[in-house]
Amino acid sequence: MLVLPLVAWMYVCGVVALAAAVIATASYDRLDVPTLVVTAVLFLVCDSVPARLSVRRARVSLSFAASLATVVLLGPACAALLGICAVVTGQRSVPFVKRLFNGAQFALSGYAAGMVFCLLAGDRAGLGQAGWLERVIGPFLGALVAFVLVNLALMGGVLLLSRQATVRELLSGSGPLVFGCLGYGMVGLLVAGLWAHEGIGPLAAVLVLLPLFVARWAFEQTRAQRQAHAATLAALCQAVETKDYYTRGHSERVSRGSVMIAQEIGMRSDRVEAIRYAGMLHDVGKLGVPTKVLQKTGPMSEDDLAAIQLHPMRGLDIVRDIGFLDEALAGIMHHHEKMNGRGYPMGLAGDEIPEFARIIAVADAFDAMTSNRSYRAACTVEEAVVELRRCAGDQFDPVMVESFVRALDRLGWELPGPVSVPGDAEVAQQDHDDLTAPLEVQ
Repeated sequence: MLVLPLVAWMYVCGVVALAAAVIATASYDRLDVPTLVVTAVLFLVCDSVPARLSVRRARVSLSFAASLATVVLLGPACAALLGICAVVTGQRSVPFVKRLFNGAQFALSGYAAGMVFCLLAGDRAGLGQAGWLERVIGPFLGALVAFVLVNLALMGGVLLLSRQATVRELLSGSGPLVFGCLGYGMVGLLVAGLWAHEGIGPLAAVLVLLPLFVARWAFEQTRAQRQAHAATLAALCQAVETKDYYTRGHSERVSRGSVMIAQEIGMRSDRVEAIRYAGMLHDVGKLGVPTKVLQKTGPMSEDDLAAIQLHPMRGLDIVRDIGFLDEALAGIMHHHEKMNGRGYPMGLAGDEIPEFARIIAVADAFDAMTSNRSYRAACTVEEAVVELRRCAGDQFDPVMVESFVRALDRLGWELPGPVSVPGDAEVAQQDHDDLTAPLEVQ
């Protein structure tokens, strides 16, 4: 936060100033200090132990349930006031400026949720009486949606202005988070309902900690599962790299290129994640190809060529039982198919080729051309783009080629460095992914 661009600093200051104005001018006609203190403690406890997400440095605080309970129990003004608690959170490692912004956006989100609750005729009168839940659940759902949308909009604004994310990245990655927050936000209604129950009162805050921490545990488990997935993929990629020196870093770059195309064509976030996996594992079938074939220095025999062309099917055999890959399996199996039907292993043509495979084929060929080989220097990005366009329609899907070119213009491409090869190792004089040097067969 301390190295934000000027426009992002202005945005942060504007959000903080707006929150301060709302808190200072709001009417606190429903202020109940003991209730506010208890919800503030609940807010602080939850905010001090946020759940980590799979996105680097990202956290989600489940304290918004306390804010939403305050909306029902005390109204919009007190919900805004509660946001100040984020400034004094137990997360002492968070810089003060960031805590100040978090407090401001919580205050504005709580106030907006409270106003929506009132506009939709949400009424605290009769809280806990017969039929109260039926009357309040509709307005509460409206308040919940308003809270989540305002919260994410304010956070998205600072990420965009600080260039930490693009609009496309925010839109593609926000879906699961939005639905998760909407689900866990219902805990706020549980707090309010328990609070109103005769004999429970403030004890509701204690009772609700269990489901809140179960929710935090679920977030953490999702993150741990994703880390396990990444470790599995890394181990498989490393195994391939020990057999074929040309694959050093190749899988990671193909994965990155495939994601660039997927995001450019507007693919939803879960499929983008799946194609990330497919790009990393597209050559895993080389584990089933004899090393002497992968490192052959002269022309290939028909048997050698057949072994190479079987690697997509061998890859499918290796990873088909990894449950989280899903659609990625089709990309691994068919990434060497061609639009004209002359590819392998099944000779699919046009739209018969799965979308994942058409994407990976472009990223795969591009990285091969822009990487150094023992028999030639790397092509420039411009030369590789010309070659991709030349083969569009015949070998590659033209839509995927042009999408990749647009993504390259916007994001650029980091060219790989030279591969370090042991002195006694043999390196192939051919590469089946290289458009500039087709395979030579005896």
